[in-house]
Amino acid sequence: MARLHPALSAAVLLLAVTTGCRGFQIEEATLDAIRQGFSNGSLTSAALVGHYLDRIARLNPLLRAVIEVNPDALRLAARADAERSSSCRRRGGGALHGVPVLLKDNIGTRDRLNTTAGSLALLGSAVARDAGVVARLRRAGAVVLGKANMEEWANFRSVEGSGGWSARGGEGRNPYVLSADPCGSSTGSAIAAAANMAAVTLGSETDGSILCPASYNSVVGIKPTVGLTSRAGVIPISPRQDTIGPICRTVADAVEVLDAIVGYDARDSKATRAASKHIPPGGYMQFLKIDGLNGKRIGIPNGFSNGMDQQIIFQQHLDTMRKHGAILIENIEIPNLSVILDMFINGELIALPAEFKLSLNAYLSDLSKSPVRSLTEIIEFNNEHPIEEKLKEVGQLIFLVAENTTGIGAPERAAIQQLNMLSSDGLERLMKEQQLDAIVAPNVSVADVLAISGLPGITVPAGYSKTGVPFGICFGGLKGYEPRLIQIAYAFEQATRVRKIPTFMP
Repeated sequence: MARLHPALSAAVLLLAVTTGCRGFQIEEATLDAIRQGFSNGSLTSAALVGHYLDRIARLNPLLRAVIEVNPDALRLAARADAERSSSCRRRGGGALHGVPVLLKDNIGTRDRLNTTAGSLALLGSAVARDAGVVARLRRAGAVVLGKANMEEWANFRSVEGSGGWSARGGEGRNPYVLSADPCGSSTGSAIAAAANMAAVTLGSETDGSILCPASYNSVVGIKPTVGLTSRAGVIPISPRQDTIGPICRTVADAVEVLDAIVGYDARDSKATRAASKHIPPGGYMQFLKIDGLNGKRIGIPNGFSNGMDQQIIFQQHLDTMRKHGAILIENIEIPNLSVILDMFINGELIALPAEFKLSLNAYLSDLSKSPVRSLTEIIEFNNEHPIEEKLKEVGQLIFLVAENTTGIGAPERAAIQQLNMLSSDGLERLMKEQQLDAIVAPNVSVADVLAISGLPGITVPAGYSKTGVPFGICFGGLKGYEPRLIQIAYAFEQATRVRKIPTFMP
């Protein structure tokens, strides 16, 4: 459960909200609206932070979206207000100045917050410096609100990713239908964004962990091309697949956050240098075009479906795209799709454990302090705390498999080569041959295809089931295709306006 610092008393929160939100509508507020509020005096950063802290205090026992709040959040917000009112701003020029941001609990911050990936084994560890994306957020003036709950260890400890439990914070709950699956390890980030517990959240993805929870919680998730955002200081799984991206309530907000966090980082030099060539001069906001669907060639691959109700709505959305000028190429086949979607034969279960052990041990060795310094010690900790770490329900099979690896040897290199070939001879070749700007699929069924070679995707709210459970639509593309995906996703969002405020049904 989120740790609420004693200084953040109800009286302080009430004061902040009532004195700094004169006529401002905070619920569903966009970044543009927040900045306008700052500018016209109807809102202060302290009031906004106070509102979110109060909302976390009220909703988190139900939703379990936040694992810890920043005890310095109000102080940082007050400093942002002072900077904004001063003619000599020290940090006041950033695009996110004074805006609260909630970070997934695997994204390191050099402050009084923990970074644990939801694991008790890492409680009390301390990073030597902010993660690369956090450093960029701070330079943009953002206020770190806290850490979002996640289920990374549970998802990765179980072969099928079905654990769904965070040792520190418990399992997150979908704010639309509390009994529904919130999906993936960035659940806390998506739940918090959906339930208006933060203006901006960040998630991370190895295989579906941004796209899936964003889709299931009716928010926008951007999974960037691997390397477009730095992974330095983020608890890893696979440097070949890991990526950090925004989860927000609108495409425009998510794109603005993307602009703030992309770029080269010497601590993640190989990947960020390679991906930096894809960053367009002038950034990504220029691609928020209302006519962004017009003339776009969008492929609709066979082999993806999510039930009759969703399929009907998906077809209606395809008609909407056509009406807005998109050229849809239907019934295309991704070569070897069945192999790509089967992690038992596509190579992931050989490559990922070895990559995980190497990258995790490197992360742990770089901590300024930590109760554990290796995967071996984490396994031992879990064995010594079986009840707290839910070993009976979740287990740690993948941890044990990873521990038995000895680096990237011949089997791992062959598996990685197979994964790369499955992508290059599959979706990548198909998109080039068909001259596609994007592919589109219901919900996040295409996430695995995008994951194996670090390709980007954007999910946008698409509808709700008869029982009220949200689902999204996902646009994917080749490396560096973010400008095209943003045009398509934004135009689709503006044409459909699907998102609704959560209902908190049982």
